[in-house]
Amino acid sequence: MIRYLKGILAEAGETEIVVEVQGIGYAVNVPVSMMEQLPALGEEIKLYTYFSVREDAMQLFGFLNREDLQMYRLLISVNGIGPKAGLGMMGTLTGEDIRYAVMSEDAKTIAKAPGIGPKTAKKVILELKDKIDLEEMVADAVGQDSLRTAGASDKAGAGSQAVVQDAIEALVVLGYPKTDAARAVRGVELAEDMTVEELLKKSLKNL
Repeated sequence: MIRYLKGILAEAGETEIVVEVQGIGYAVNVPVSMMEQLPALGEEIKLYTYFSVREDAMQLFGFLNREDLQMYRLLISVNGIGPKAGLGMMGTLTGEDIRYAVMSEDAKTIAKAPGIGPKTAKKVILELKDKIDLEEMVADAVGQDSLRTAGASDKAGAGSQAVVQDAIEALVVLGYPKTDAARAVRGVELAEDMTVEELLKKSLKNL
């Protein structure tokens, strides 16, 4: 119903802000982690929103980008995770953290969120692992679009993806959690002709 709000940041509390749009103040629930990224009071802000309607309440939940909103929608689609619990997870873990944790079946990372125990964390992984695209995650790490823009062929892009996957697996063998390994590899600026060994050396600096 309400896809996004664009207006003036009028108030900012611990987990709720007020956005004034044409004289109307909208109360929006936001992740705790987002508070540091807010503009100053009186400045313009745009939030991508989820409108929750229940018998006893109507609430808006807001995020600074579409990717976080998409992850939030996935989280609350899990049986047993409501809008508030999902917001708590997004306040502790970034959308990227959750995505990597689900793909690497890292229940310990997910269980760091308040109110999320080991059983619920495993349920999140079970219900979301088929909804998150592993190939897209690897392509993000590779920066495949950038390679193509630079004139690299699809074959080169596929080779880069293989290097990324091999580097992640090598870090896991060395004892690093797969979530941390994937994040470390993604943090490296990948050259077209980079070998697994070179990528490993650079990735280790991110751990």
